[in-house]
Amino acid sequence: MNLKKIIFLILGLFFLNSCMDATAFLGPAITVGTSGNVYQAGLSYGSNQLVKETTGKSTFEHMSEFIDSKKFKDTKKKIINSKNKLEESFENVEKKSMNFYTSVKSLYLQGKN
Repeated sequence: MNLKKIIFLILGLFFLNSCMDATAFLGPAITVGTSGNVYQAGLSYGSNQLVKETTGKSTFEHMSEFIDSKKFKDTKKKIINSKNKLEESFENVEKKSMNFYTSVKSLYLQGKN
């Protein structure tokens, strides 16, 4: 019985090889194989097909075009600037906390004397 199933599967793959784009199922197949999550694989395949139907490009082509666009570069500059501002504010907080610590310590030492 097992041999019949294997032969049927091989023949089916041989004859139905050109019916679909096999690479479209490669990502979801890997997802199911590694994680066992069929829902995630289905969502991945469905979203890829939706992007392809909407834009006419694959997901990779669409993202690479977006990354090369001016809008992305401007967003990237804003993120870098906000990161620098955040680092400066952390430095200010650290300085203020050290000043607070030294003032509390001096008050404690004055009260002890």
